Amino acid sequence: MPLIRVSMFPGRTDEQKKALIEELTDAFLRTAGGNRDGVWVMLEEVPREHWGVGGTSSSAPRPSGS
Repeated sequence: MPLIRVSMFPGRTDEQKKALIEELTDAFLRTAGGNRDGVWVMLEEVPREHWGVGGTSSSAPRPSGS
């Protein structure tokens, strides 16, 4: 049973999340094969203040031009 985990910032609609789950499942089956019912997708919404890149919180303002 493959599990595809996606961590992302909140803000997508239910329709976008549903489409993402369908597309990820389809992409997995196209490239790796398997049984559609065996592909699990988990979407995890992480608040910006709980996410950092390069030592900087993602909730911090970005310099212009970034």
